[in-house]
Amino acid sequence: MAFDGITVAALAKEIDETITGGRISKIIQPESDELILTIKNNSKQYRLLLSSGASLPLVFLTQNNKQAPMNAPNFCMLLRKHLNGGRILSVEQPGLERILILTVEHRDEMGDLRSQKLIIEVMGKHSNIILVNENDVIIDSIKRISCNISSVREVLPGREYFIPQTQQKADPLTISEQEFHETVFSKEMPLFKALYLSLTGLSPLIAEEICCRAGLDPDSGAAMQEEPSRVHLYHTFAAMMEDVRNGAFKPEVIYKEKEPFEYAAFSMAQFSNLQKTEYESISALIETYYAEKELRTRIRQRSSDLRRVVQTALERNGRTLSLQEKQLHDTEKRDKYRIYGELLNTYGYGLTGGEKELEALNYYTNETIRIPLDPMLSASQNSKKYFERYNKLKRTAEALQERIEDTRADVQQLENIANALDIARDETDLQEIRRELVDYGYIHKHTGVKGARKQAKSAPLHYISSDGYDMYVGKNNYQNEEVTFHIANGSDWWFHANDIPGSHVIVKGKGGELPDRTFEEAGRLAAYYSKSRMAPKVEIDYTLRKNLHKPTGGRPGFVIYHTNYSLIAEPDISDIQEA
Repeated sequence: MAFDGITVAALAKEIDETITGGRISKIIQPESDELILTIKNNSKQYRLLLSSGASLPLVFLTQNNKQAPMNAPNFCMLLRKHLNGGRILSVEQPGLERILILTVEHRDEMGDLRSQKLIIEVMGKHSNIILVNENDVIIDSIKRISCNISSVREVLPGREYFIPQTQQKADPLTISEQEFHETVFSKEMPLFKALYLSLTGLSPLIAEEICCRAGLDPDSGAAMQEEPSRVHLYHTFAAMMEDVRNGAFKPEVIYKEKEPFEYAAFSMAQFSNLQKTEYESISALIETYYAEKELRTRIRQRSSDLRRVVQTALERNGRTLSLQEKQLHDTEKRDKYRIYGELLNTYGYGLTGGEKELEALNYYTNETIRIPLDPMLSASQNSKKYFERYNKLKRTAEALQERIEDTRADVQQLENIANALDIARDETDLQEIRRELVDYGYIHKHTGVKGARKQAKSAPLHYISSDGYDMYVGKNNYQNEEVTFHIANGSDWWFHANDIPGSHVIVKGKGGELPDRTFEEAGRLAAYYSKSRMAPKVEIDYTLRKNLHKPTGGRPGFVIYHTNYSLIAEPDISDIQEA
């Protein structure tokens, strides 16, 4: 989701209501392109994060703080000189631009009141934080932009500040119906594209939402719209702009396949079939959304090397298993050689030598068969040759069956590790997965440095059922082993996706029967933390812990059971409380 003008409008309203009238008590610059202002207002303390990062520019109120550098950067020192102790007079957004303007009243060196503006431009790679005086002359900026960098506008001390009009878009808050028709429907392009290219502050997502609310196809041609559709689209657009003016925002995050997919300052009708989470505060939404996205991205990046190891090992074991099964299939003809040997011993007395085959009755099937012979060998020698082939293939089959079982165990373990990587939440989870890969020879063990700190141990997930029962979920093979054989006792219940890599789920009993609702919630946990978490329904096996057995020498998390029940569960745990 783009940080569009409507999102900035929601932020401007929230920030204005929260910190206007307050005083700036602290300014830090934890990153080269990031500021945190601490404001005291109405006996409360607030922090305003301002980031002009090219990849992820952000503005939001937060309760979290960051460590200030030992030596403050020059721009931070300049802001402290001009703004520290200053009172915030207003927080404004010009039109629907992606710009916030904080007007701050502050006394100068002579004790006279001065008014400066801190301007935050949230414009992708062109984002900036600029300090200007009461005459809109730039004092300085967090990023200095010279004419060598931009031919549109210089951002340097002493230059006049202005908002660059590079795309000649109309202001959606003031545009008339006639101007809307002339601007939008004159373009030969898809309708949603004509909207966001004609009007300031609209992102493609919001443009598609306006079309959806109007019941029009976003990809239909703008110039091809009939008059009733044009009128209806304008009034749908005008209703949304009225909500912007009135501050009637309803922030929400949209989830797709269990992951944050989009967010918006309004409820999105176009995603009515997806899961949504509403927020009272747009700042809380932005902070949570990007923190969750960043966490998932960081975990994926840090687990990429482990994923490559697991994928390579899976492919190698898959090829090995395929070859072993083919070889085992080839040994199935061994009984034919045994029968040839037996029939030669029975009927070979009639051979005189030099024959190339023997036609004999197979007394196992009562059919006549032809037995190929080596004419250089006697009947007994041919029989011995066939028995030797039979015994060799029999030994090969027995050895292959053992190897196939080992290879299948490797594949099962690796598939469980791949699932563990998908549900890993933090670095300690990845450390445990790496340890298992080292323990089983998939990664070479590196000699640790003497005195190195011991790795932190990752704990299984802990949920509380609606009926108050403790439910534990293993996030990897070692944790599956722990929850099943150490946390659980014989009378507790065990859940696992049927014949699918996934987590062990344990429900701690309380001496009586589990409520049906707890069975259902434990089944949903087992479904969600399995490889089939994206499926609409998952079959779950469940049984008492006492019915589980671990084979001697079995891999971590591997169990066998012969008594179980089954249920069908949806992989949705949004309403289950995590402890």
